[in-house]
Amino acid sequence: MKKYLACALAAAMFTSSVQAQQTPQAPIQGQTIDGIAAIVDEDVILRSELERAIANILAQYGGREGQLPPREVLERQVLERLVLVKLQVARAEGTGVRANNQEVDAAIANIAGQNGISIDQLSQQLARDGTSYEEFRQSVREELMIQKLRQRYAQSRVSVSDAEIEAAMEAQQSGGAQYHLAHILVALPDGATPEQIETAQRKIEGIKALLDRGEMDFAAAAVRYSDSPNALEGGDLGWRSLDEIPNAFMQMVRDMSPGAVSQPLRGPSGFQLLQMVETRDASAVPDQMVTQYKARHILIRVDENNSDAEAKAEIDTLAARLAGGADFDTLAREQSQDLNSKARGGDLGWFSADAFGLEFGGQVTRLADGQVSAPFRTSTGWHIVERTGSRQTNVTDQNRRNQVAETIGRRKLEDEWNRFLRELRGEAFVDLRVGPQTADAASGG
Repeated sequence: MKKYLACALAAAMFTSSVQAQQTPQAPIQGQTIDGIAAIVDEDVILRSELERAIANILAQYGGREGQLPPREVLERQVLERLVLVKLQVARAEGTGVRANNQEVDAAIANIAGQNGISIDQLSQQLARDGTSYEEFRQSVREELMIQKLRQRYAQSRVSVSDAEIEAAMEAQQSGGAQYHLAHILVALPDGATPEQIETAQRKIEGIKALLDRGEMDFAAAAVRYSDSPNALEGGDLGWRSLDEIPNAFMQMVRDMSPGAVSQPLRGPSGFQLLQMVETRDASAVPDQMVTQYKARHILIRVDENNSDAEAKAEIDTLAARLAGGADFDTLAREQSQDLNSKARGGDLGWFSADAFGLEFGGQVTRLADGQVSAPFRTSTGWHIVERTGSRQTNVTDQNRRNQVAETIGRRKLEDEWNRFLRELRGEAFVDLRVGPQTADAASGG
């Protein structure tokens, strides 16, 4: 079963060995030499890492292997992905981005939960598929670090104004169409020379000719020829509303019918082909009612100055005082280590069940109004929570506004992040030791 891979974080499909953090030493007698597939600055990618990543791709394409490019081209594509993972993790580490054990544990528990299996069953499945639990855990940690790096980048580079949100919401109300798109990218470097531009244009025109002649479907062409990070997913861009589509392409997308492929387009990253996979009407959104909770809590943190045992002993003492009739508001003001709510007697206001994480939300939802929990642990520390109220709230408009802001931000971030990755790749020392030196190109003949 490969189902857990579909729910895992993206980098978990490209599991990297912890041993690859250092140049491998000479093997002892009887061991097989694990060759180096690439050198990335001061790090290496082992041949075994590459083989595992390719095996995962082949498993995903079981029964559809004909859509994949030749083995040597696939090796190069997957190796480039692994290189980008290494570079992003290195940049994250260099800028102080970390993923602690509690965050990794929570992510793995979420992966297992989404697949309806326990963590032990996940570990057993990984072993059957040839991946150790520690390797998987390391890949999840790396992906969390990359996500945090991307979030930090977005916060510093991307902003969405109220005016942009209002304009997008008005456009949605006048026409609620959403578009499922895919693309093929022939990338150009910044400051591309006329010769590079001409070569890229010939390649994209050759790909379009292959599609027009019916010699290859769009997804297979994306896997084989696209320079986009989503090439191995057939170039799938998912569902997008008009506010997620660059202004220059809006009218063209509106006029495309399902299955249609655009003429070559020149964008900031290079030449593209767009395919309209399908469309849908998202304007008729039913009311979205959610349960919100009002609660107050007391937090004793677990950190470098306070061990888990010390925090547990302290929260148990506070629980005993509450059971003996102490006032919750007073204890929270005096003892809670949550600086955001302490001055309000621990009051957290109204919130949805997932606002403060799965562990906290689970405790709140199991309580009745007016009931106080037993001490419980989250990644932050030990808590006692009292649920003081609950209500049903219509969040349709707020959710729509949040979704619009998110989609506009995602559209802006996409180009910025891809440009950042190209710069990161261009500045690094990378020595690829497998695959062709140049990827194959589509021929117009």
